[in-house]
Amino acid sequence: MDSLPEPYLVIAAATANHPSPTRRYIPQCADLAAGRGPALMGVINVTPDSFSDGGDAATTSQALGRAHALIAEGADIVDIGGESTRPGADEIDAQTEVARVLPVIARLRAADSKIAISIDSYKASVAEAALNAGADIINDVWTLRRDPDLARVASDHGAPIILSHWDPDRDRTKDVVGEVAAFLSHSVEIALSAGVRQDVIILDPGLGFAKDPAENYVLLDRLGDLKALGFPILIGASRKSFIGRATGREAPKARLAGTLAYHSMAALNGADILRAHDIAPHCDALAVLCAAKTGTV
Repeated sequence: MDSLPEPYLVIAAATANHPSPTRRYIPQCADLAAGRGPALMGVINVTPDSFSDGGDAATTSQALGRAHALIAEGADIVDIGGESTRPGADEIDAQTEVARVLPVIARLRAADSKIAISIDSYKASVAEAALNAGADIINDVWTLRRDPDLARVASDHGAPIILSHWDPDRDRTKDVVGEVAAFLSHSVEIALSAGVRQDVIILDPGLGFAKDPAENYVLLDRLGDLKALGFPILIGASRKSFIGRATGREAPKARLAGTLAYHSMAALNGADILRAHDIAPHCDALAVLCAAKTGTV
């Protein structure tokens, strides 16, 4: 697999080929030494059963309010999902998922022509509807394993796609970094074979998904091994249980400081996108990291 040229783009969308005239956002790869931190992806769970926010954005109006707040805080991307991925969450059908996310995406796109919108779904039909409504990016936590047709949707729209590691049947006796790298490399091949362009693929090690708490810190320490695959890396540790385990914070919303520590280390280790619930504190943390790296304020 050929590496992408440097500096590559985090969101290298084929704007001319996208059916929506509103695609316009192309952030560059992170480079702290140049004063350019990772892109920030704000989380919007249009669900009644999210582990992290307890359904705070379960209605269209609540979700839109949260989206506008995240954008005001400095989010580069908003990630909108209609099905919870927390352990034990009930799966929902595509029709229910579409009913939750489409009004939010359509109204947000009508109100803001510049923000990048990501649809957090593994279902091809949901992603297609979202892209047609104004979304730009597909975020697939199941990495094309649940609905292989999702790769075709990404290819048809020229849309960037985030491929996450989630393998419930993985061999936990193996080196987690090598296993994640091999799994994601295979996912990339699936995407490429379906016509997805190499320069619109983003990889996510899937922190907390079928991983022991300690393995999430091994992935952080060896993030460079995943960067060596030649693709932008998204990191999403926000409010997750392994952060709570390290800090003793049981309530997800009390895990901000731990999240900032993990994400700051990830930025130093080369992460290109940080997926977070709390955007303003991340902007501050990244501003300090950039100032430290550049020697300027």
